[in-house]
Amino acid sequence: MAKLIFAAITSLDGYIEDERGNFDWAAPDEEVHSFVNDLERPVGTYLYGRRMYETMVYWETAQALVDQRPCSREFTEIWQAADKIVYSKALNTVSSAKTCIERRFDPRVIQEMKSNQERDVTVGGPNLAAQAFKAGLVDEYQLFLTPAVLGGGTPSLPNDVRLECELLSERRFRSGVVFLHYRIAMPDSEHP
Repeated sequence: MAKLIFAAITSLDGYIEDERGNFDWAAPDEEVHSFVNDLERPVGTYLYGRRMYETMVYWETAQALVDQRPCSREFTEIWQAADKIVYSKALNTVSSAKTCIERRFDPRVIQEMKSNQERDVTVGGPNLAAQAFKAGLVDEYQLFLTPAVLGGGTPSLPNDVRLECELLSERRFRSGVVFLHYRIAMPDSEHP
């Protein structure tokens, strides 16, 4: 059974982009990017909102860049090999292989996907992730805390969801980035 994982690079105060929509402060260095690659290898499907897809589709043609770092070339291959589902009412076409568009997020479809796939699924984009959190579908968080305080912007986690989490692992990088890996704890009523 696959897990649904929410992964994000956030500021210390919990934002994935600043008030102007910029996230240049979050660009991972080679050490962090290589670690991300290790986390992404088991992923079989990426679930994206439109804006996140428009950001990530860069990796569809990134192999054409001659000056690409080895960790970026590796991520390009990982990303291109995975299936992508974009949730958008406005997008009519996609510009990447192995990609389809869905008009609405259906929690039952995602639960079935988790049950039937062997490779993990990630959800990217705060609005889409909020729907997955509210539906109780997210199994794990993978958060990269970046040593930056933005003071506002797009929150990485929804405001109206309360979950208990269990820390599975942590790692500190030379750049000051801290990785935190949590599993969503089941409510007592769901324990056997």
